[in-house]
Amino acid sequence: PNDQIELSGGWGGFFGFVGTVGLTFNNFSIKNIGNFDKWDPLPVGDGQKLSLRVQANGRSFQNYSLSLTEPWFGGKKPNALSFSFNHSVQRQVDFFNRANFGNELGFFKITGATLGLAKRVTWPDDYFSVSNSLQFQIYEFDQFGTSFGLSYPTGRSNSLSINNTIARNNVDNPIYPRFGSNIMLSTSFTPPYTSLNQNLNSESSDEEKYKWLEYHKWMFDASVYTPLFGSTKFVASARAHMGFLGSYGNRIGLIPLERFVMGGDGMTFNNFALGQEIIGLRGYENQSITPGRETRGTANPDPFGGVVYNKYVMELRFLVSPNPSATIFLLTFAEAGNNWGSYKDFNPYDLKKSAGVGARIFMPAFGLLGVDWGYGFDQIPGETRRSGPQFHFTIGQQFR
Repeated sequence: PNDQIELSGGWGGFFGFVGTVGLTFNNFSIKNIGNFDKWDPLPVGDGQKLSLRVQANGRSFQNYSLSLTEPWFGGKKPNALSFSFNHSVQRQVDFFNRANFGNELGFFKITGATLGLAKRVTWPDDYFSVSNSLQFQIYEFDQFGTSFGLSYPTGRSNSLSINNTIARNNVDNPIYPRFGSNIMLSTSFTPPYTSLNQNLNSESSDEEKYKWLEYHKWMFDASVYTPLFGSTKFVASARAHMGFLGSYGNRIGLIPLERFVMGGDGMTFNNFALGQEIIGLRGYENQSITPGRETRGTANPDPFGGVVYNKYVMELRFLVSPNPSATIFLLTFAEAGNNWGSYKDFNPYDLKKSAGVGARIFMPAFGLLGVDWGYGFDQIPGETRRSGPQFHFTIGQQFR
C-alpha cells in the first residue's frame, strides 16, 4: 500500500509517442537483502526509498534512472542520505532519406551519479532545510556537438560539481497550497580548472576548453500562496524565478552546456533537452525563447541556450473538488519572462508576456495532470509573428 507504480504516455511533436514506467518502494531495506523472509516483493522494513524509472521513445530518446534514499541517516530522520544514477541518450535518426531510413546519424549521451545529504534545520525557524550533493557527469557527443554551439561535432566533456540548496517551505498542502510560501536558492560550483592549467585560454580549442566544464550556476525560486475572499477555495499564487550561469573570469568564457532553455510547458518529457535547464513559459512554443535557436545545426552555430533568465507568474486558482482521491482545481494565469544569451543583452524589463486559463486534476494513481491554454502577446525571437494561442499539457508539479 505504500509503494507506487507510474505508467504514463504522451503524444506530440515529431517524436510521437513517449512512454514512462516507474516503480517506487518506500519501505526498502538494504540490510534485509539476504533475509528472504523480508522480501515483499523486495526486502522491506527500514523505510528506505528505492526508485526505478525508464522513459523512452523508441531509438530517439531513452532515460534510465535509479535512486536510493536513507531518511534515517545517523539515526535521525531529518538527515536524508541519497544516491542516484542516471543515463540519458538522445539520437538523431534519419526519417527523411528512404535509402537510410532509420539509420543513426549521431547521438548525445549523459551519464551521471550524485551523492547527496539533506537535513532539516531549526534556524532561522523550523521550516528551513539544507541539502548538499556531489555530482559527476559525462557528456558524450557523436555528430551532435554543433547543436550546442561547439566547434567539434564528436567528443566528450566531463563535469564535477558541488551543489547546494537552501530552502524554506511552509505551504499547507503540496497539491493545492492555500497558505504559506516556498523559497529556494540553489547553487552549483565546479573547480576553477583554468586557474590550475595556465595553458587554457580563449584561443585554446573547444576540445581542450570543455574537456572539464567550468562554471557556477545560481537559481532562485519563490512562490507565495494567499487565500482570497475569506475562502480557501480561492487562492492567489505569485511566483518569481531567476537563473544565472557564470564563469571564473574571461579566459575561456561561458560554457555552451548547462544553459537555460525557455518556452512551452517546461517539461523535459516533451522536448528531450539534455544538459540544459528547462524553463516553461506558457503561451509560447517549446524552446522558442532560447538564444541560438535560429542558428542551431548550421555550419557556424551560436551557443544554444541563455545564461540569464527572469520569469514572473501570477495565478488565481479555484478549488472544484478537495477529494484526496481526485483533487480538481481551475486556474487563470498571467506570466512574463525572457532568456538572454549574454549579460550585455540582459534587460529585466524586456519580457515576453502571456495569459490564459487551465485546469489540474490529481489522482493518486496518475499524479498531477494539467492542461493550459495560453496566448502569447509578443513576437517569438527570430520571427515576425506573435506567438498567439498555444495548448500545453503537463505531468507533475511544475516548479519553474
